[in-house]
Amino acid sequence: MPVDYSKWDSLELSDDSDIEVHPNVDKRSFIRAKQNQIHQQRFERKREIETLKYERIINDGLLERINGLLDALEKHRAEAEHKNPDELVFQALIESAGDPAKDEPPKPPAGVYTQQKEPQPRYSKMMGSLVDQVKKEVDEAKSPHRFADYVNGVRGHLSKVQNLQQELLQKLAELEREEKSKITSESIHDGFNTSHISKPKPAKSSATSASRSTRQSSSTTVELLNPTAGTGQVADIGSASQSAKVEDDDEDAAPVELTAEAQEFSRIGLHDYRTLLSFISEHPAIVSEANQDALLVEAFRAQMAGKEARARTCVHHGLLLQYCRQLGPDGVGLFFKRVTTKGHNAQQVFDKDVGETYQRIKTRAVELKKEEEEREAQGDVEQIQLHAVDPGTEIRINVPQPNSTEEVEQEARKIFESFSPDLQRALESGSLDKVNVVLGKMSVPEAEDVVQKLGDGGMLSLLEGVIDATNEEGQQRLKELEEEERLRKLQEQGDEDMGEPGEEVETVLQEQHQTQPAPVRNIVDEVD
Repeated sequence: MPVDYSKWDSLELSDDSDIEVHPNVDKRSFIRAKQNQIHQQRFERKREIETLKYERIINDGLLERINGLLDALEKHRAEAEHKNPDELVFQALIESAGDPAKDEPPKPPAGVYTQQKEPQPRYSKMMGSLVDQVKKEVDEAKSPHRFADYVNGVRGHLSKVQNLQQELLQKLAELEREEKSKITSESIHDGFNTSHISKPKPAKSSATSASRSTRQSSSTTVELLNPTAGTGQVADIGSASQSAKVEDDDEDAAPVELTAEAQEFSRIGLHDYRTLLSFISEHPAIVSEANQDALLVEAFRAQMAGKEARARTCVHHGLLLQYCRQLGPDGVGLFFKRVTTKGHNAQQVFDKDVGETYQRIKTRAVELKKEEEEREAQGDVEQIQLHAVDPGTEIRINVPQPNSTEEVEQEARKIFESFSPDLQRALESGSLDKVNVVLGKMSVPEAEDVVQKLGDGGMLSLLEGVIDATNEEGQQRLKELEEEERLRKLQEQGDEDMGEPGEEVETVLQEQHQTQPAPVRNIVDEVD
């Protein structure tokens, strides 16, 4: 069977490398010149086509107004016998003017009439020029039937414009035929294109959903959501893994709650991929970042409540939605295909990510519980207590007398009476411990105010010796005082053990005297 190569005749290559040129002509320069020539011809042909189309639009508007003028002249034909024909023509021209808003012709497209500086004249001006030409022809003819000559002259111009339109149409068809005869990159278009969108099905009853979630997957073959999608390279499932960060909810942010679909989705069993895929196929909107975050937040809440199985399931489903989102347009089908394929490491990678994420949530939940228990156990333990600087010094409490005549005493009495009854009784008892008990029941600001008033009223005789043992400075000072007292007691105990001064020295000298060796005899003395 012979091969028909005629379809390749329509191809026009601007950079054909198979062309043969004269040996004295540079081949590359010739190809470049040929390419420029082809592109220039295409450009001029397109511009000429646009120009012809624009001229036909202008002529169509002019033909409409010429026909209107002829209709108006026919209405005044009976009046031509006893009226001036020139006046009737002028009146007919005014009647056929039409809407003034449509008097201006459309603007030329880009690249058309670029050399024309002045804009296109209005249709009324064109019709005025046409009537002037007809009047000039009628004046030259000097016929007694002047009105009929006007009508015939307008019809003659109508025929000229119609013939011009036919010529423009033929030339335009020829140029378009030549334009379509060559296959270029600009003529490429989609011959057929289609797409399919999976619409969510109406929600089924909870009983049906529960029965569906209890069925276990018995086969590793998974039906893809988009089996006709392209087979382009997609990143490995492991690259989509990202660490899910679980943080404390911002007080100003709105709480993240599960939707009804997400609640139903979270009840599906762990690793029940067949049921999970079926649910996502019926509810494509479940694959969203909002549902992913809501599932992770629900996992954190469940872990705080001690529901570990619920927390692990929510983490699993939340990361499943994250993987499906990040694997591209066909992420759902790609994920389930890889995660259910035997021997594929996708299942191992995914389970590892789920385990690490759940462990982080579990650790964070334990830390929060511990912090909460510590806060509950400690409570508000900060207190203001009064202690003497010198342990040997006694702080005396001076209660102002109620019937004193001294002004200072009266002011101090007013301060005393402003205290609570418990504090008044503690001050009247003269016991610093009872005063500290009352101060310990007060808040820190209130206790500080009371201590300040006690000092202002002179109710503490050694106010400068009173320290606050709750702050760092007071605690440090208290430790120094205790250390000084301990050293003083040790020194006193050491002095008692040493006895009287000089006693130990005398005893040592006696012991040394008793232990001295006997004097050595001099043999020389004995010889003498």
